[in-house]
Amino acid sequence: MTKGNTMSDDERHDRSYEPKASSVSRELLTTSLLTAVGTAALVGIHHRYRKQQHPDASLKDYVAGMRAQLQALQSATGSTPNLKRFRYACQQVAVTWQQAYHQAIDDNKSDILDLTAMHTTTLLARPVRWVSGVASMPKNTASLNQNEHDFGVVGIDADRQLVWQTTMPERVHDIVVQPVPVTVLDAQAQHSNVEQRRDVVVMGRRPSERFWVLNTSNGQVQHAITADVNRHFYGHACYSLDGKLLYVTENDTVSLAGKIGIYDANDAYKKVAEFDSYGIGPHELIMHPDSETLVIANGGIKTEQASREELNLDTMRPSLVYLNRHDGTLLEQVTPEHNQMSIRHLAMHNNGTVMIGIQFQGEKHINVPLVLTHQRGDVSFTPLTMPNNQWQRFHQYIASVAVDSDRNLLCVTTPIGGCAAIYDLHTRELIDDVSLPDCAGASVLSSASSSANKVDNSIESSGFIVSDGQGQLTALRVSVSSEVKLDANDAEQHARIIKDSKLHMMSFDNHLQAL
Repeated sequence: MTKGNTMSDDERHDRSYEPKASSVSRELLTTSLLTAVGTAALVGIHHRYRKQQHPDASLKDYVAGMRAQLQALQSATGSTPNLKRFRYACQQVAVTWQQAYHQAIDDNKSDILDLTAMHTTTLLARPVRWVSGVASMPKNTASLNQNEHDFGVVGIDADRQLVWQTTMPERVHDIVVQPVPVTVLDAQAQHSNVEQRRDVVVMGRRPSERFWVLNTSNGQVQHAITADVNRHFYGHACYSLDGKLLYVTENDTVSLAGKIGIYDANDAYKKVAEFDSYGIGPHELIMHPDSETLVIANGGIKTEQASREELNLDTMRPSLVYLNRHDGTLLEQVTPEHNQMSIRHLAMHNNGTVMIGIQFQGEKHINVPLVLTHQRGDVSFTPLTMPNNQWQRFHQYIASVAVDSDRNLLCVTTPIGGCAAIYDLHTRELIDDVSLPDCAGASVLSSASSSANKVDNSIESSGFIVSDGQGQLTALRVSVSSEVKLDANDAEQHARIIKDSKLHMMSFDNHLQAL
């Protein structure tokens, strides 16, 4: 009987497992419920904050975001480039953490980690479509360091979302993207998985003595270049069409004559030559489609070293100059009708027509054309048409010009006038302007943008993207109906330019460039 009433070791083990399994199940259920409640509470708190910033925010946005992330992960599993970008992002996070960890241990002078002397980059695994300077980036509220930089550069994807953001030690101006040679483009067409490394040059704001070279795909700083003695930069540059040489507008701080510095992109951007700009205060310069000619906007304004003060407004002589890019030979030089029409910003049409933005330095009541064009051989500039000749709409200041050669459209911006305007280059007339306070940067909006598919069929997918100091990236698309002359009643019912803005918590700076 004793033997019969005694349970075997196996039986004891089986029965003792039953309460343990039940306990584990209860713990899992409790943990799941607490996780769900906690997540719901966090979503609720975050959503309340979003509603304060964006009144049209919806809880559906969280579902859409989760779906987008799942789709991105699914696409990444079958895409080698996406996996490479994701792996690189993880590596950058690990390196940054290690550097911060070791610096925090080694720094015995302060308990606060000082990253202000370094370029710090936030990176996501998405392709970049545009690059822009930022005059005011969000500060790290966890840091008590008052010298933390506000300035930076950001990479933007096709949906106008930020891919990477890199801090800068000073405010930047122009952004110049290295072109891809035609031979490389042909190779990429044959092998779609071939990726070409490209640089983006970030010019310091006039009268800076530095520029930086970043990697377009991740925003990492590759080189920091300092101006020669008695030189400072004017904030703009351009590449040769083969991407081998960089041409930079510079100032001789002794003679105050304009110079063009030439830097070798294949040799760590060492300065290899220098030409005269045949004028004073060269600002923007661009490469002619013939690949042999530099086109230079001599603003005509004298400035001393480390100064933005205009010294010669009464006697200034602006000009548009064409130079041989190999030896600096002066090919053509054209001056505007008024000596205070400072030629500042340029864009190049594929047919060789130069688009020119003017910043007038004269009396406010003087009405002069602010958007001009010029072709090689023309003895003077040709202004575009402004309704009733009311150029004062732009408050005598054009900040950026961008041209869509395929559709013959031109976009100009004015932060002082608070608007962006689009011209039809077929008729040379203004299509319309839209109110965009503090807008400056302008670039062509690629038809490949996924957001273009969300636009009504009556709107063509191409157009322009405009950045502003309030943190908006605005897509401007020209309505098909705008190509037909509308009477006053129709114009009220059919908008000629469709505006679609996306807001970011930063202040975009003067220029925006497309890859």
